[in-house]
Order: sequence, then C-alpha cells, then structure tokens
Amino acid sequence: MDGDLSEGGMQSVALNDGSTCGENQPLAGVPMPNAIPNSGIQQLPATSPTQPIPTPQARPTSLPQYPHNPGSAYTSPNSASSPATPTTPGTENGAAVVRTGSSKMETIKSWSISTYKCTKQLLSEKLGKSSRTVDAELEGQIESLRDTQRKYSQILRLARALSSHFYHVVQTQQQLGDAFADLAQNKIEDQTAEQHILKSPELQEEFIYNAETQRTLTKNGETLLGALNFFVSSVNTLCNKTMEDTLLTVKLYEAARIEYDAYRSDLEMLSQQPRSEISSIKLEEAQRNFSGHKAHYDRLRADVAIKLKFLDENKVKVMHKQLLLFHNAVSAYFSGNQTALEATLKQFNIKLRSPNTAPPSWLEQSVPETFQTIFGSLNSPTK
Repeated sequence: MDGDLSEGGMQSVALNDGSTCGENQPLAGVPMPNAIPNSGIQQLPATSPTQPIPTPQARPTSLPQYPHNPGSAYTSPNSASSPATPTTPGTENGAAVVRTGSSKMETIKSWSISTYKCTKQLLSEKLGKSSRTVDAELEGQIESLRDTQRKYSQILRLARALSSHFYHVVQTQQQLGDAFADLAQNKIEDQTAEQHILKSPELQEEFIYNAETQRTLTKNGETLLGALNFFVSSVNTLCNKTMEDTLLTVKLYEAARIEYDAYRSDLEMLSQQPRSEISSIKLEEAQRNFSGHKAHYDRLRADVAIKLKFLDENKVKVMHKQLLLFHNAVSAYFSGNQTALEATLKQFNIKLRSPNTAPPSWLEQSVPETFQTIFGSLNSPTK
C-alpha cells in the first residue's frame, strides 16, 4: 500500500461493505474534524490531476444595453450595424511620411534630369553641335543694359571718390578756420601792467578775415556735400537695385531659354526615332515637357521686355534730375554763389543735417504727439 500512495497517484480503497474510499470520501469509523454535512451542498465531480481545469464563464454585466438608433448618442458596442474597425496607431502619420518622402524623391529626380539636359545643351552649344534660340532684338537690349550698368558703375565709383575727398577738404577748411579764429582772439595777460594784450595785434584783422572765409567755405562745402551724397545715393539705387532687378529677371530668362532648347532638342531626337509603343509614350511625355517649358520661356521673355521698357523710361527721368542737380550745385559752389547753391537744394528737396546733431529719439518723437493728443482732446468742445 506504500507503493500505491505515491505523489499524484492516490487510488480508491475497497471497504468491507462494498463502498470505496478515495479522495472525496471519508473512511468509515474515522471522525473528520470540522466535517460539513452533505445536505444542501452540490458535490462537484472529481477531476483527475491531469485533466485541465475549465475556465469560469464571464459574469453577465448588469449595465442595460441601449438599442442602436441612427443618430443616437448611445450605441451598443456589440451592435451588428456598427462593427468596430481595428486601427493601427500611427498608420495615418506613416502614410503621410511615405507620401512626403516620395514627393521629395520625385522632386530630386526631376531636378536631376533637368540639370543633366541643361548641362548637355550648354556643352552642345559650346561645341557647335546644337542650335540655340536667339531673339536678336531682345538680346541687343540686354547687352545694352549690361554695358550701361558698367558705365554707370564707373560714374558711381568716381562720384563716391569725389564725395569722400571733398568731405576731407571741408573738414580741413573747418579746422583751418578754427585755427585762424583762435589766433585772432587769443590774448595773454601781462602780469606787470595787468592788461590783456593780443599776441599779434598787427595780424588780428587778417586772421579774422581768413577765419570768416574758411567758415563760409565750410558752410557752402557742406551744402555741396549734401548734393553730392544725394547724387551718389540716387545713382547707386538706379545701378545696384533697379538695373540689378532687371538683370535678375534676365538671368531667369536665360535659364528658361536653356531648358527650352534642351527639351526642344530632346523632342527633335525622339521624333526621328522609329515608331513603337515605348517611343510613342516617350514622345508624348517629351511633347508635354516641351510645351510647359515653352510657355515658361515665353512668359519670362515678355517679362524681360516689359522691365527693359520701364527701366529705360525710369533711367531717363532719374538721370535727367540728378545731372541737373550735379551741374547746378557744382557751378554755384565754385562760382561762390551761395544763394544759387541753396536754391538748388531747395529745388530738389534736399535737407541738410548738421554734423553735430543726432536724430531724435523715440521719446522725443512720441511724447509731443502724446501731449498734443491729450490736450487736443481736452480743448475740443464737447457736444
């Protein structure tokens, strides 16, 4: 019996009255402590140790199930009319990233193809193996504009040099006038006679005359310097901004011309090949690309023609005004006509700034306006 009572191998034992004693039955005549009577208790069937334990069934929920109505805020989760669709987190973001990456790859691909075609077209033109589209009238206007910009840049460089040198002349005249005035008014004290005696009494009048002359020249020189600076600023705007903007459009036009010729050469080459299904598809794509680049080229050519026309009109107006200003100001200064010099600056609305004055601060500009607004509202009659 010791061999039968091994771990996990307990068996039933037959008794004298024919009943069996096993795992779930007590032995006869052996009192069981804390025994529970069998009345009212359902006995569970004995299970073998190797038999799997059945999983308990889910407890029924006590929440009421609302009927599914279209447009209702309460919908049963188990309703057949609204099945749940499983979604993967980040699926939409992943698709957006894939679309963005593919669009970037397409952009890089089209840019690479266009760059290759344009480089090939440039080399073919330099080697004389390909023709280029030429607008003789427009090309002549562009070359004339570039030549005009070079000449105006030379004028601008010389005008800046003249303004810089003349500025130093004015500063030197101012210092020389101060030195003459100092010598004309400087006195020493005689300790014995206790009288103020001039250093050079015989040259006092000459020093005073020269000091006044240099001060007048300095004032007129500052006026002429203002006119020169205005001339330099206007020519600089015309040369480095207005003309440069037109030349930037010209550069875009030339780049569009190269692309147009590149795709035109590609279309001509495909048109000469034998007809097939693949060549027909390539020919249609080449025709479509050629039409797009031709429209872009025509649009930029029209823009260049319009800008050249307006630039020529603007150049005539600006240079007419600036050359008249330069002539009148220089002539009035070197002829000593101060009245004509000041009238020239008034004619062209040029305001001179004193060299020792700084621009007003924001407080000086805003406070008077604030007080004017306040007192104006107080003094206004009430209705």
